[in-house]
Parts: sequence; C-alpha cells; structure tokens
Amino acid sequence: MEKKGVAFNGTKEQEKKLRAVIEQHKGQAGAAIPVLHEAQEIYGYLPIEVQEIIAEGLGISLADIYGIVTFYARFTLNPKGDYNLAVCLGTACYVKGSGDIINKAQEILGIGVGECTEDRKFSIEATRCIGACGLAPVMTINDDVYGRITADDVPGIIAKY
Repeated sequence: MEKKGVAFNGTKEQEKKLRAVIEQHKGQAGAAIPVLHEAQEIYGYLPIEVQEIIAEGLGISLADIYGIVTFYARFTLNPKGDYNLAVCLGTACYVKGSGDIINKAQEILGIGVGECTEDRKFSIEATRCIGACGLAPVMTINDDVYGRITADDVPGIIAKY
C-alpha cells in the first residue's frame, strides 16, 4: 500500500505557544521530553516541522529529537483522525479474525496502520490487548467498542461515522 501523508498545517498561534513552551524549558536538563509532550498537546502529533522548531529552540540535534519521538510509544509522528479506528491484534482477537478486520478497514479508507486520511476524518491503529477478550475480535472508533465482528461488518460500522 502506498504511504499517504497529511500535509502539515500548523498555525502561527500554535507556533507561538510552542515557542513559549521552549522558552519555559530552555536550559533545563532533560527539557526535550516535557517540550515534546506539550508540543504534541498543541499540534496533536509531532511532524518534522515541529521537531525542527524544538531542536533549534533547545539547541539539540534534530536526530536526537527524532530519536526520542520514535523511541517512546506515547509520541506520534502522524496525526489522528477525528475518528480513530483501532483494531486489537492481541492473541484472542487475532485468532478470531482481527487481521481480516484491519485489512478491510485499510481497504475501505485507503490508508495504512498509523496513517490518517487526507481530510483528517479517519486514522487507523493496530493495538494490543484492550481487555475485552470476551468480545473478540474487537475494534474501537474513539470510545465506541465493537465486539464479535467480522470483516463484513466493517463497511457498515465505518459508514456510521
């Protein structure tokens, strides 16, 4: 599947907030992680353009910033859609067909795992066990949980959104 990217569209207001956060933490030991957390709150994700501002502002190499972002699972390089579709790929869900479910969602939305549609309406995540094994296989869209579904149920579920 061809990788689709969403164009960065940060605002001047967001950049101003980010630069204020950088100034607040500048010179502190370990400043990168709290700045990255706040930047992700501001933008919703950490695109390269935001990482460059942080690297420059803190006097840290872009490679170091990128290394932190890609090491910690709480940081994301891709925006989340208004509707974040997540499919559990834990053992119970996987053996009951969650692989087919995530494949169907990717096919319908035209994006891969970790990607967002160009209109930022949908994103797809593969998750590990969400603690609903009795409902396997499980897919969530934001806070809505869909259990005991098949790939054939996916088009109707997505259509609701």
